[in-house]
Amino acid sequence: MDFIPIALFWGLALIGLFGNRSLLIYLFFATMPFGSFAVFPTTMTMGLTFTPTPIVACILFLRTFINGRAIKFGLSALFAPRGLLLLTAFWAVAVLVTIFSPRFFAGHVIVVPMKVTRFFQSGFLQPTTQNISQIMYLTISVITVVTFARLMIDAKQQQNALKGLCIGGGLAVFTGILDLSSHFIPLDWLLDPFRTASYVLMTDVTLEGGTRRVVGLMPEASSYGALCTQLLTLVYFLRHAIADHFYRQKVVPVVAALLLLFVWLSTSSSAYVALVVFGAFAGLDFLWRAKKARRGTRAGRELELEFWVVAAVTAVVFTGFVARPEIFDSLFRLFDQLVLKKTSTSSFEERTFWTLTSWQALLDTYGLGVGMGGTRASNEVVAVLSNTGFLGGLLYYGFALQSMLRRAYPGDVVNSALVTGLRWSFLPGLTAGILAGTSADFGMKNAFLFGTMFAAAIVSWHNRRKSLAMPPKPIDTQNMPA
Repeated sequence: MDFIPIALFWGLALIGLFGNRSLLIYLFFATMPFGSFAVFPTTMTMGLTFTPTPIVACILFLRTFINGRAIKFGLSALFAPRGLLLLTAFWAVAVLVTIFSPRFFAGHVIVVPMKVTRFFQSGFLQPTTQNISQIMYLTISVITVVTFARLMIDAKQQQNALKGLCIGGGLAVFTGILDLSSHFIPLDWLLDPFRTASYVLMTDVTLEGGTRRVVGLMPEASSYGALCTQLLTLVYFLRHAIADHFYRQKVVPVVAALLLLFVWLSTSSSAYVALVVFGAFAGLDFLWRAKKARRGTRAGRELELEFWVVAAVTAVVFTGFVARPEIFDSLFRLFDQLVLKKTSTSSFEERTFWTLTSWQALLDTYGLGVGMGGTRASNEVVAVLSNTGFLGGLLYYGFALQSMLRRAYPGDVVNSALVTGLRWSFLPGLTAGILAGTSADFGMKNAFLFGTMFAAAIVSWHNRRKSLAMPPKPIDTQNMPA
């Protein structure tokens, strides 16, 4: 039975490789909700799990860089000081630390293994297969940045990617519905073939009071909640760059509303906090657009509609609370259990233990780090620092800051909307990572974000140059705006 989804995946991937490249872009986002699905049988990979999205990213990389011009662009971007040089340097540092630290400090530094099998598990640092898998995942993330930096120069591929985000969000909701339904009807025959990862899967966890956590086809509720939050922020903030009226006006509101619902059903405390951050930035985005929009324009009409929708929902909720306050008792109890009393749970204590142990491992290696996959933390910043050292952390977050400061030409409506939307959508994901991130790999979502911001910025200023009738020249990755 497991053979069928694997064969289906590889069939679609090969069609994209040798046929329509747009299919690979859709597949990239459509596979994000399948985080517990191994596209190679783990018996063939020494227990390593290769999930579908990174594999699609590799195939998309091969499909994109098949000619000399594309390769020249990629190399130029990777070593451009205002391009991806900081990211390239971060990857190089991560590789060197991963090669030497687990061997040099073996048996002298206490770490938390990436494959945790019992509470408060720790042990001495030593080379493991997790070093290989994590550095491979990081390498795939880096080449994915370069891939989208090349792809998103094309306006058609930009729109394909934005539609792909909606598809990915829809599938995240659909897998959540299947998982929720499996509590009432037998659906193991449908879900189990997509739950083949070798790591521990927490797919049947019930909270105090009988509330079942929704995990979709992700390894656990926190990863599913983080996925839904990430897709929600991207779909919401990038909707202004979608040219297709049907997707922008019809699909996006439905997908965003359903993702919001399933963030709540995931009962992930880190996702809840990220959702609060998302709400704050959505409000700031509304005020920013209201300041610039003019009445009677499309932007002005959209703002008025958004205002009245939010006002109507708020009025309904307030009326319900006043008329029947007992309806909200269960919601308040759930929020109290997951957020307000989180610090008293064994889960919080264990995750704090991971983070403190990983931080101490960083200090014990004199700030050099233990290598990718050397230790597990429950904080993205600590994970990056402990795995790649202070130098690696400085390079990565320096690159992230550089990406957030990129800008498009103000008169370029689509690329300006892309850059602004991506900037708004970075911080909610960072917040979730700080609260529950376990890996130093920045992942597929951020790879798309970094690559797209780079592409949108350089193509915007390149088009501005053309509009001013300046002498035509190739897109310059060396002297682009910061």
